[in-house]
Amino acid sequence: MRLSTTTNLKKGDNVAVRAGKDKGKNGKIISVDRKSGRIIVEGINILHKFEKKKPNTPGQKISFPAAMTASKVILICPSCGKPSRISHQVLENGKKQRICKKCGKAI
Repeated sequence: MRLSTTTNLKKGDNVAVRAGKDKGKNGKIISVDRKSGRIIVEGINILHKFEKKKPNTPGQKISFPAAMTASKVILICPSCGKPSRISHQVLENGKKQRICKKCGKAI
């Protein structure tokens, strides 16, 4: 299995889920793992873990967002508010800048 190590997504980006049980939902990226090509999105792909009771604490259900493949989401452009693919532009000073494919503005 080949892992996708290139992703145009960054921590703090708003994304829309395109596939899976949470299809159609939007959320903010909490973390990005570029090595495995996986991301964690706030409020998406919630898993539950049950802890047994201990002598001084009761048993409880813990909910947490699990990692998902970055290919299942698409970036929502902050300027036009639409889900859009990303292109890159190299600036005069040599830095790369992300560009929205729909509106053409910098992200």
